[in-house]
Amino acid sequence: MEFTRTENQSMIAQSVRDLCEREVRPNVMEWDESQHFPKELFTRHFGPAGVLGVFVPEEYGGSGLGYHEYVETIVEVARICGSIGLSVAAHNSLCTGHINYFGNEAQKKKWLTKLASGEWLGAWALTEPNTGSDAMRMKCTARKEGKEWVLNGTKCWITHGKSSDVVVAIVRTGELLDSKGMTAFVIERGNPGMKAGKKENKLGMRASETAEVIFEDCRVPEDNILGKEGEGFQQAMKILDGGRISIAALSLGIAKGAYDASVKYAKEREQFGQPIANFQAIAFKLADMATRIEAAELLIQQASHYKNTGQNKKVTTAGAMAKYYASEVCVWASNEAVQIFGGYGYTKDFPVEKFYRDSKLCTIGEGTSEIQKLVISRNVLRA
Repeated sequence: MEFTRTENQSMIAQSVRDLCEREVRPNVMEWDESQHFPKELFTRHFGPAGVLGVFVPEEYGGSGLGYHEYVETIVEVARICGSIGLSVAAHNSLCTGHINYFGNEAQKKKWLTKLASGEWLGAWALTEPNTGSDAMRMKCTARKEGKEWVLNGTKCWITHGKSSDVVVAIVRTGELLDSKGMTAFVIERGNPGMKAGKKENKLGMRASETAEVIFEDCRVPEDNILGKEGEGFQQAMKILDGGRISIAALSLGIAKGAYDASVKYAKEREQFGQPIANFQAIAFKLADMATRIEAAELLIQQASHYKNTGQNKKVTTAGAMAKYYASEVCVWASNEAVQIFGGYGYTKDFPVEKFYRDSKLCTIGEGTSEIQKLVISRNVLRA
């Protein structure tokens, strides 16, 4: 495997970095404090810049790029704001990704063009109040009536649950605990049977909207099924394989942001007549941060390579390893950053307290660290 950064990847990273320095950084704390989700950022800036259709083929208005370029994109956004990085990741890898991988030609033309351009924002709905990791016990159901399906139930922890223009929802169309008893539907905002519920008041990732999606006799035409009836669960598991690389990249970006801030501060902050970077206690923390961040990045590159080359059996394990390790490093590195900043790290005047708050979600979202270890151990023991 060749992990040398290409010129194209470097150009994409620089372009995204410049865009985020200009449009995101000045607003980070204001958005965080008010829990404002800046949808206009996505429609006016990210869409036209190609940030919202990274995987989407050019024929549908996307950038037609692979996972290495996608990781570069997420890392650069999350380096400045984890919340915005999370929203970019959810839009690309979950909603847009699901339609891209499993939609038919008519569905791709109908929805991908709007999602890639930023005209529409996407959401993906799997989790329910009582079914997180245990998705096969979902209670949200759909029953067929003629050429329509009627959906009832509630999805929770949905990124863009209020602001999205289209939602991909996986609901039960068969028997409980039947892996072939779930189906993926696309529901457009404006459908009278779909509404937004409670918006969560979160510890971190506060500028990335998280809310309930409620279906009440929501009528959806059968043409809005992705793939075939009963394939929803298997599709979701494949989407989550790629989604884990997304959260790994998000974790890497937050960790790099915390590290960058720590190095800068350690060189500028003086105690006992010299920069604190001169003290071994601080220098060794930076050395450990740099080493673990590098290791996480290599795991992510490996998983991205497998995804790009269609080695799907390897993607499951490699993606889980990358997500597990990178997310844990993210939390650890953010904690170390606060420690390096000392009392200032505990205030909102410096960036590391936000990296610290944002980091924790990475060990929970799209499969907890415990679930990643379950996936890894099963595959290791099966080998």
